[in-house]
Amino acid sequence: AMGEAVKLFVVREDPSVTEEQIMEICNRELTHYKRPTQIEFRESLPKNNVGKILRRVLRDESQSG
Repeated sequence: AMGEAVKLFVVREDPSVTEEQIMEICNRELTHYKRPTQIEFRESLPKNNVGKILRRVLRDESQSG
């Protein structure tokens, strides 16, 4: 059985960073099943009032969008 696809959400500090550069780092640093198959650049990440990233919101946006 295949696991869930990994999607990476990126808020760039440096606007010149490319998807290819990020994939290169992921391929070098992460074991195969943790590597993202998709990368989405965003202005910000949804967070709750204590600053924790709301992963469910990202997941729901990805599935509906």
